[in-house]
Amino acid sequence: MRGKLFAGAVIALLLIFLSGAAVSGIRFLTVDDLVAQLIGVGTLLLVAVGAWVLARELWFGYRSERLGRELDAEGGLPEDTVDRSPGGRPDREQADAQFARLASETEENPDDWRSWFRLSIGYDVASDRSRARKTMHRAIRMHSAQRRAARRG
Repeated sequence: MRGKLFAGAVIALLLIFLSGAAVSGIRFLTVDDLVAQLIGVGTLLLVAVGAWVLARELWFGYRSERLGRELDAEGGLPEDTVDRSPGGRPDREQADAQFARLASETEENPDDWRSWFRLSIGYDVASDRSRARKTMHRAIRMHSAQRRAARRG
């Protein structure tokens, strides 16, 4: 819950920043100076990119959480058996062992989004956030494809 509150606060601050930047960009556009107008266009482009990135990340988080709830309802979430230091760092040997087990499961079931979701958790515990995100994206794509195929019959 603390993580969601923190994320909400960061999102609120980003929205305030983007709103202020958009207002400034619009003000620059109203000035009778080409350079100022170009600055306004550039500012609005940056606001648009920021809004797109925010929306994309929120959508990724929503879809990841939805898959996690579905997997939890099936009883398929991996147990968190990795000990952590008082600062929250996972025990490296235990994290590596858990990752190896999850990677093996994924190799045995490469067409199952559930194994890719669990592997993403393994990457995250092993502190490889980049691969965790890529693997979660793959699980989301596989889950979406499976749902589309089920709807078609």
